[in-house]
Amino acid sequence: MKNIKVLMSGCKCSQKFYELVVKTVNEHGIDARVEKVDDIMEVMQYNTMTLPALVVDGEVVARGQKNESELLSLLA
Repeated sequence: MKNIKVLMSGCKCSQKFYELVVKTVNEHGIDARVEKVDDIMEVMQYNTMTLPALVVDGEVVARGQKNESELLSLLA
């Protein structure tokens, strides 16, 4: 099972990205747990200045908005 974290701020763009990640995981049957991370101290541990960011199994794999096909290629 993959451990996916969406690093996010409180903006609507980040929330929309989180929802797209959850939708992509569910619709494509990806074995993963998706977690929303909006605590600034935890976000800072990943050393990224661009949010939202996507972390898969502890590694930042994407920064900024992505569409569903881009997410699928990152998560599959």
